[in-house]
Formats: sequence, structure tokens, C-alpha cells
Amino acid sequence: MKAIIPVAGAGTRLRPHTYTQPKALIPLAGKTLLSIIVDQLAEAGIREFVFVVGYLGDKIQDYVKQHYAHLRCHFILQSERHGLGHAIYLTKEVVGNDEIFIVLGDTICEYNINEVIKSSGSMLGVKKVDDPRDFGVAEIAENELITRVVEKPQIPKSNMALVGIYKINDSPMLFSCLEEMVVSHIQDHKECSFTDALECMISRGVVFKSFKVQNWFDCGKIDTLIESNATLMKKLGGKISPHHSFENVIIVPPVSIGYGCNIANAIIGPNVAIGEEAKISYSIVKDSIIGDYANIRGVVLHNSLVGSDTEIKGESRTLNIGDNTHIDLG
Repeated sequence: MKAIIPVAGAGTRLRPHTYTQPKALIPLAGKTLLSIIVDQLAEAGIREFVFVVGYLGDKIQDYVKQHYAHLRCHFILQSERHGLGHAIYLTKEVVGNDEIFIVLGDTICEYNINEVIKSSGSMLGVKKVDDPRDFGVAEIAENELITRVVEKPQIPKSNMALVGIYKINDSPMLFSCLEEMVVSHIQDHKECSFTDALECMISRGVVFKSFKVQNWFDCGKIDTLIESNATLMKKLGGKISPHHSFENVIIVPPVSIGYGCNIANAIIGPNVAIGEEAKISYSIVKDSIIGDYANIRGVVLHNSLVGSDTEIKGESRTLNIGDNTHIDLG
């Protein structure tokens, strides 16, 4: 079985951070979005991964090669964004006839992954949502078999959203459906919906069973990313690198503090994730994500997402700061 992780999107809802950092490498609970996904799949026994990269794809490749050299990894370039269906179609030659396990690059869920991988048939992950009009939606029979899937229906017949986790046994059928769609959609200058490809498979007799995820962490927007960070920190606990310098620091768990951080005269936590080599002094930080090499002095931060290589000095603010920024609030 091969895992496919599409990470070619530009992450427009997380700008300005995604101008210089791929969405999949945004820090979360002491890891990155991508590392949480890969670790989950690798722990379940998957050893071969296909990453569909595009925007800032070189950073994805460098990160994977540095942290996952023990896995067999392929990188497929999606140079033009024609939708998720097109991204998956580009993996056809690498996948061949193998079973595939697809997880979207911003999809963090809690579910019984071992049970799903060992199942004999194809499966789609679902979660009940309040407003299904913004999602791909699955219509499900009493036996948990999926009878129909629809992308962002205006009048939904179900409130079970597709969460972005797909186990597909019949990959030749999938690529057959995708090929027909990709050709017609690109000619019409439309994006190729992966949900439509799944519906094509269902119409041709492929059976999909649904499985419900216990939790689905929204990492697509800044406010929900910070909420997801707090939730995951409480579940996973914090991790403080032993390679740090602390002086007169109060830690309120859970927190995650990366390698080489220098923190003095500060209160950190709860629910704070700090990247590597950050410097924080005379500050209070809670419910926030701080990037690598950030330099923060004399501020009170809460519910904030601060990018890498950022310098902040001054007074209390709630901030949304991109990478390579200098701010003086004094």
C-alpha cells in the first residue's frame, strides 16, 4: 500500500504565513501538520509515500528528506493547480495497481487507522457537520455503505462530510475515472473534483464503506489552527527540548519548546508551541504558536500565530505575523 499526501495548495487562508512557508509545515503541537500525518501513517505500517508538491515544494522535499530518510518517498510536481482530482491523477505512474491511502495535507483526524488499513474494501472517512454545503458530502445507507458522494451540494441530503481520508483498493478504476475527468475539465478550464471521481467509481459498481472519525481538527484558518493546537497540546502533552536556556521562567503546561530556545523573565503557557532557536524575554505567551528563530521581547501574546524569523518588541497585542517580519510596538 502506498500513501498519497497532496501538499501543493497555496494555503491562502493562512496568509501571510504561507507566503514563505508551505501550509503543511506550519507548526502544530510541537510538530508540523505534515509530520503528524506521516507519523500516523508510518506507525500503522506504511513505508512508501507519494507527495504531490507545488507551491514552495522544495521546502516540503527538504523537510521530508531530513526527517523521513528511512521511508521511501516520491515527489510529484503539480505545476498548475487544476484541483485535487488532477493532483491525485499525477501519481498514476508511481502508484501503478497498488492500493492507496490518501490523506489531504491539512487533514488531522483521530480514528482507528489500523482497522481502516486492514479492511478488505475501500473506505472513506466521514464526520457529521453542522453545515455540509462547504464540504464533499457522503450519502450513507444503514449498512454504512456509501450510496452517493456530492461536492459542496447547495441542498445537502446528508450532513456527513468527507474529511479528506480515502482508502482505495481499486486504483486502476480510480485513475480511469480521473483520466476522463482531467481531460474534459482542463479543456473547459475547470478544476477536477476528486469527489466527482469517487462518484464515478460508485456509479461503476465500486463499493465504498464509510468510517467515522472521532475528531477532525480544522487547520485551514488561523483561528481554528490555534484552537486545534490547544486541543492537541492537551491530548498529546508538551515536549521541552533539553537543549535550551531558561532563566526566571514559569512554564504553565502544556507547552512545546523546540531545540535551542533562549527564554528569560517570562511566563509561557498554557497551550504554547515554540519552534527552534526562538528567543523570548520579559513576555507572557499563552494559547499561541511561535515560529523558529522568532525574537520576542516585552509583550503579552495570546491567541497569536507568529512566523519564523520574526522580531516583536512592545506591548500587548493579538497578532497574525508572517515570516521575516520586524515589528516594534514600543
